[in-house]
Amino acid sequence: MSGQNPYEQLGVTEASSFEEIQDARNRLFAKHQGDRKQLELIEAAYDAVLMDRLRLRQEGKIKVPDRIRFPEKMIQSAPSPAPIQAHSSPNWLQSLVDTPSRIDILLPAVILAILSALIVFYNPSSPAGLQQVLQASLVVGGGASFYFLFRKERKLGRSVLLSLVGLIGGLITGYLLGTALQAQLLSVGIRPDVFATVVTFFILWLISSFLR
Repeated sequence: MSGQNPYEQLGVTEASSFEEIQDARNRLFAKHQGDRKQLELIEAAYDAVLMDRLRLRQEGKIKVPDRIRFPEKMIQSAPSPAPIQAHSSPNWLQSLVDTPSRIDILLPAVILAILSALIVFYNPSSPAGLQQVLQASLVVGGGASFYFLFRKERKLGRSVLLSLVGLIGGLITGYLLGTALQAQLLSVGIRPDVFATVVTFFILWLISSFLR
């Protein structure tokens, strides 16, 4: 077989189609299975035929199907990286977090801002009067938060729970911050309990706007 040209080694001619060349190679592979030397000769002849066909194609003498792979083009392209999957948040979190509309943000903000301004600028005649105003404003703020939560999905239990969490968490956070900043707050005329109430209103706004 070594004295023959590549076409003769495969048993094909220059007029053979690529399917015929492929079939001839496969047939010879099956015939000489186990004979490593013969298989190497067959593969070398097959590569030589493909190279000759590539040359003829570049010269415009034949048309080669795009699916034919030539020896110098058999290097496999690097596999494309797998698409990065975004880490999805837990279902319970998705069901809790809301994507609010502008009105869902502005309405609670206006009401709670009015309450905040009322208690900051209110000048009571006695500390007891201030405490009554603070308590009343917290009731109104908590009720407003409940209303805006409930109007989204009509879930009574969840709306009550989130409003209570906002009130309690806001008061605790506000009093801790107010205690830490007491000197600075008193220097600008704001009592720590007033500051704690304003912080609570802010947390209620976050909850009523961005949760459901």
